[in-house]
Amino acid sequence: MKNLFKHIMLVAAIAMASTFAGYAQEPTPADSTPKVDSVPAPAPAPIITEPQEAKPESSFHQVMKEKFIEGDVVWMTPVLLCLIIGLAVAIERVITLNLATTNTKKLLGQVEESLNSGGVDSAISLTAASKGPVASIFTQGLMRHTEGVEMVEKSVVAYGSVEMSKLERGLVWISLFIALAPMLGFLGTVIGMIQAFDMIEAAGDISPTLVAGGIKVALLTTVFGLIVAIVLQVLYNYCISKIDSIVGQMEDASISLVDMLVKYKAK
Repeated sequence: MKNLFKHIMLVAAIAMASTFAGYAQEPTPADSTPKVDSVPAPAPAPIITEPQEAKPESSFHQVMKEKFIEGDVVWMTPVLLCLIIGLAVAIERVITLNLATTNTKKLLGQVEESLNSGGVDSAISLTAASKGPVASIFTQGLMRHTEGVEMVEKSVVAYGSVEMSKLERGLVWISLFIALAPMLGFLGTVIGMIQAFDMIEAAGDISPTLVAGGIKVALLTTVFGLIVAIVLQVLYNYCISKIDSIVGQMEDASISLVDMLVKYKAK
């Protein structure tokens, strides 16, 4: 009986040992999956996106209009008035000065021909029918030919000053708007900065979104004021150069007229 019990215990021990050995040889769950050579995953297909339509670029006129609206009307309106009135005066002066420009050589030739053919009266009729400051000076000088050459020279010089003052008429207003437009812009800048600091003081904190509005108004008024001044300054300088050219023509033509009258009386 004892031998039988020993045999049973031996068989049970062998069975248990074989069982544990089998568990030890079983693959773990991680190893249970069959090993397959790794194949690189195919690259994802490129996503084709439709090209977005480009936004049309705003024109210079549209940009200026938007910026003008964004600015404060209280300060932008005076600057705009300076531009409108200044342009009106400048354009009128440009047109007038271009119409006042005459071909002095041609006019001198016609006056000399009239003096030789019909006398002083014919020359006066010619110059009176002609337009421009040079023709007006010739008319005044010819009308005083009987009083001597010195009187002709004095009348030409005196009436030349009158014609020059007519040419310069309106330029003082252009110069006023050239100086006034930037000053209004700078005034708007100062007011805008004061408003921005008032907002900072009221909020007790410096926030970009809080002060951006006041600073933007300040900068826009300055920009528009400078643009107005630049445009009017270009037209003003053009008018000044045109006046200088006409005055030079008047002086040269006056000297030639006096010489013609001296030669006419010497005959």
